[in-house]
Amino acid sequence: MKKVYFASDQHFGAPTQELSLPREKKFVAWLDEVKEDAEAIFLLGDLFDFWFEYKTVVPKGFVRILGKLAEIRDSGIPVYFFVGNHDLWMDDYFETELNIPVYHDNKEFTFNGKTFLIGHGDGKGPGDKGYKRMKKVFTNPFSKWLFRWLHPDVGVSLAQYLSVKNKLISGDEDVKFLGEENEWLVLYAKRKLETKHYNYFIFGHRHLPMVLPVGEDSNYVNLGDWIGYFTYGVFDGENFELKKFEK
Repeated sequence: MKKVYFASDQHFGAPTQELSLPREKKFVAWLDEVKEDAEAIFLLGDLFDFWFEYKTVVPKGFVRILGKLAEIRDSGIPVYFFVGNHDLWMDDYFETELNIPVYHDNKEFTFNGKTFLIGHGDGKGPGDKGYKRMKKVFTNPFSKWLFRWLHPDVGVSLAQYLSVKNKLISGDEDVKFLGEENEWLVLYAKRKLETKHYNYFIFGHRHLPMVLPVGEDSNYVNLGDWIGYFTYGVFDGENFELKKFEK
């Protein structure tokens, strides 16, 4: 089979469009490279540092990324998108304009007999109750309706400012290994294995690239990010590997 590729946490637009541009160009180069032998491409959230779809407006910019994704889909290669906590207000723009399905929670896939549970990873596992409560507020239809009443120049600028202040960009805790007993996505994967076996749990969100065994023939994978690591995952039909894009 051809290869299945995974990437997450690009946070394009942060801290500014100008400073984000080199990373965007690097990601487009990666897409150009992997499209040559891709069976499918999975984007696991936080592609943008902020994204909100008004009825007739989407955030300005990102034309290189969107154009390349459109080209890849038009060539027949499946692309799957999972919303993250920074672009959780994504609606149907990717689906209608790019023919890319958008998922708001984990989803199971099978490739060459190997089972995958795939998602962004936010709000899973024990702890982080404050964020879980906040996510319920952000995803509430009434909250989205209220935000939509802000003029896009005001709403997008405000949200981008607050998003850049988020710990996922500015903090250090997401690039430190906490130990298996404290890695909440590891604990989440082990709990899921109690009811069903998966060969791979593929997540983003933590920003720290890692592959950890969580059971017999089962691994938890965090894809890292495209801020400092530029890492991605690839499954060749037999094995999964984390790699770094060096170009």
